[in-house]
Amino acid sequence: MWLFPRHTGEGVMKIRFTKMHGLGNDFVVLDAISQRFVPNPAQARYLADRHFGVGCDQILVVEKATLPGIDFRYRIFNADGGEVEQCGNGARCFVRYVVDHGLTNKREIKVETRSGIIAPRLEDNGEVTVDMGVPRFAPNEIPFISDSDAAVQPLRLGAHDIDISVVSMGNPHAVQVVSDVNTAPVAVEGAMIESHEYFPQRVNAGFMQVVDRHAIRLRVYERGAGETLACGTGACAAVVAGIRRGLLDSPVRVSMRGGALSIAWNGPGQPVLMTGPATNVFEGEIELPEEL
Repeated sequence: MWLFPRHTGEGVMKIRFTKMHGLGNDFVVLDAISQRFVPNPAQARYLADRHFGVGCDQILVVEKATLPGIDFRYRIFNADGGEVEQCGNGARCFVRYVVDHGLTNKREIKVETRSGIIAPRLEDNGEVTVDMGVPRFAPNEIPFISDSDAAVQPLRLGAHDIDISVVSMGNPHAVQVVSDVNTAPVAVEGAMIESHEYFPQRVNAGFMQVVDRHAIRLRVYERGAGETLACGTGACAAVVAGIRRGLLDSPVRVSMRGGALSIAWNGPGQPVLMTGPATNVFEGEIELPEEL
């Protein structure tokens, strides 16, 4: 095991990585404990590039915890190089990674993130359950420019209004109900919602089709990444929004283009539990330019 990235002497360093995915939401995972490397924004964009780098929706970084009683620190960088607070599919991959690579012998760990502590648990069937924490609705905690925390709020998009439910799962989400996710204007409206002036730190835009009281279909236009095949925090946010609106009952099966998750939430003040798979794809080494 090495302690630093290996430098070739030509302005390039060799970085070990693992490619993983959670329902097609794919990640480059970096062990910053053994090789002590955290990408800067330009390096993150290079790693995420599907033509010149490894290719991924997000980069996950494993670090030593900075708080007592916590096992690891977990950092997330979007494909555009920006660091974000939380990623549910990434959290499942995180626990699989640290267990499979011998960084812990625990089946349940406590992980420090920018949005607080999460507790993912590796189940006997190989799936991972993550306590994603208590959802937040206060506009200043999302952040969202509004004087209301109502379950449904209007948002002006161009010449028309849409109804959204706004919730933070450690990162901001705006969820709308659509009649059919296959025909929903995800690319157009998703981009408009993501960068809407009422969301000063941008937002993830969810498009939810209610199938029955325990099942939904979902597409998510993710902040800094565009539409992904699956979004764990987006699934949590959609279920919370649907329960608050009286449309759903826990638990809920959330079907996305990459697969399905099970989400459980017992109401205000309670944490959201997310269960689903985490998959190793391959391991490798990339020559990463030191200056980009």
